[in-house]
Amino acid sequence: MKARTVYSCTECGGQSPKWQGQCPHCGTWNTLVETIAAPAPARYKSVAGKAAPVRPLASVETAATPRFPTGVSEFDRVLGGGLVPGGVILLGGDPGIGKSTLLLQAMAAIGASKSALYVTGEESAEQVALRAQRLGLVNAPVSLLAEVQLEAIVATIGTAKPEVVVIDSIQTAYTEALTSAPGSVAQVRECAAQLTRLAKQRGIVVIFVGHVTKEGAIAGPRVLEHIVDTVLYFEGDTHSSFRLVRAIKNRYGAANELGVFAMTERGLKGVANPSALFLSQHAEPVPGSAVVATLEGSRPLLVEIQALCDPSQGGMPKRLAVGLDPQRLALLLAVLHRHGGAETGGYDVFVNAVGGVRIGEPAADLAILLAVHSSLTGRALPAKTLIFGEVGLAGEVRPVQGGQDRIREAAKLGFRQFLIPTMNKPKQAIENTKVITVNRVDEAVAFLRDPAAVG
Repeated sequence: MKARTVYSCTECGGQSPKWQGQCPHCGTWNTLVETIAAPAPARYKSVAGKAAPVRPLASVETAATPRFPTGVSEFDRVLGGGLVPGGVILLGGDPGIGKSTLLLQAMAAIGASKSALYVTGEESAEQVALRAQRLGLVNAPVSLLAEVQLEAIVATIGTAKPEVVVIDSIQTAYTEALTSAPGSVAQVRECAAQLTRLAKQRGIVVIFVGHVTKEGAIAGPRVLEHIVDTVLYFEGDTHSSFRLVRAIKNRYGAANELGVFAMTERGLKGVANPSALFLSQHAEPVPGSAVVATLEGSRPLLVEIQALCDPSQGGMPKRLAVGLDPQRLALLLAVLHRHGGAETGGYDVFVNAVGGVRIGEPAADLAILLAVHSSLTGRALPAKTLIFGEVGLAGEVRPVQGGQDRIREAAKLGFRQFLIPTMNKPKQAIENTKVITVNRVDEAVAFLRDPAAVG
């Protein structure tokens, strides 16, 4: 008998008997993929459920959530201080970026005080052992299990009683209860749900490794990110030695926290001063370069913004942003034209955040705007000048959160001049520094034309 196929939505998990461009359940486009339908459940009689006891909210006792470190300081920072018993973590990233390396290093450190189980579905135990040998972890107290069947994994967890479990990866696991292939929406959802229930019942930390699609999102149903406690994304260029781990969701800590690693022959090493990675070492100030202090979770991070304006060779001028929001760039170019008096209509504009970091907060607006203006006019910003501030459509420069922390971080790295919104002016003067405050874009542009005229 030929298996019946249905089309499942990768966003909401809804099913449709035929392919459609738009999911009829959640309305998203191009998310229906063909899967094998699960067999229909047998008929059963309706039974009355037993009422569960309820408690008043005021009678529920709370306690501080206990944590234990992973032994990798940057990983602990992203997690909010360490692992929480019963927590479920999803780590996603591009192939070959270092997900398995990071987790093997963390499990080796955890194994010294906790029982750790590494479940591999993509590699054999011998392949994992070879990686451990390269990393100098061949004697690490970690148990290995090469298995993809969910029932066997659950049985092993019940026998071995580990405190931390890594599933590498959740897309390779499958359950016999469903007839669809491993990696399908139904299989990923069911396997993740059962392992999550197991983690909550027994107080086990479970870490899922997730594949990503070509768009950069974690493969599988969107519900996968909802049922876990923490979602981490591994970012970075595979041609560079630097890697970023970013927390997108964290029920036990701050979201948008960032951990910075360097890939070496001995594995991933935490970077104590990540701001130095994203600053180019120019011998002299160059046009089109500005330094911004962006806030990643609780960590101020200094990043160089580079802009290049080149006369367009006919046709529609190009607008390209790397590490920044392209739509935000188009908005800032319009503000620069209207309120800064700089015309970019006949130029191709390219803007890049150095080091492969991604900046999503609007605090970089003023630095982007001045970097573009600097490239247009050929005037370089003064050396050791830090810029931050949000720019509005009316040309105003708005304050940003964490202004004091941004200034202190820059002062540690030798920055002596700050161009910031007036509302972010420090209450106490900082020794050997000059703070220049602006309220509008035209004031910031005036500073670029004549730094001594604005104070």
